[in-house]
Amino acid sequence: MAGAERDFIPVGIAVLTVSDTRQLADDKSGQTLANRVTEAGHVLAARAIVTDDIEKIRSQVTDWSRDPAIDAIITTGGTGFTGRDVTPEALEPIFEKRMDGFSEVFHRISYDKIGTSTIQSRATGGVINATFVFVLPGSPGACKDAWDGIIRPQLDYRHKPCNFVEIMPRLDEHLRRGGG
Repeated sequence: MAGAERDFIPVGIAVLTVSDTRQLADDKSGQTLANRVTEAGHVLAARAIVTDDIEKIRSQVTDWSRDPAIDAIITTGGTGFTGRDVTPEALEPIFEKRMDGFSEVFHRISYDKIGTSTIQSRATGGVINATFVFVLPGSPGACKDAWDGIIRPQLDYRHKPCNFVEIMPRLDEHLRRGGG
């Protein structure tokens, strides 16, 4: 029937913390995301911590992106400007499609909270192996802002006028057509 409300569709989400110093016991940003994922009704499909190393980050995200139980990956940490901050360098080169709007909206939300300090983050997003990847700063506040303001609504099938869940089945169309 036209105008009928849609049912919620839980998706599998993996959370990766990028840090040289954190462990699960003191990973506040990863825990913030894990809590929000499950509170929203989604499945926390995986959670891990890797050091600030391009190959380790890329390997973990690529492995998860090939797992059919994982629809989206959220990383936290490594988006700043110090020498050890390499998460964008690890992931942007393997994005099949960039999500430029994610960074723009993240910075707009962040600016309202922390002002010009938002420019110290290189938050980004894209698609790898038909899996959405969101690359967030390592602070719990940034994780809350990104989840609450962008990721949660986009991973909710009921969100209108459009959302990522409704296009997930079509992310790999180029592969099914033999184009790639």
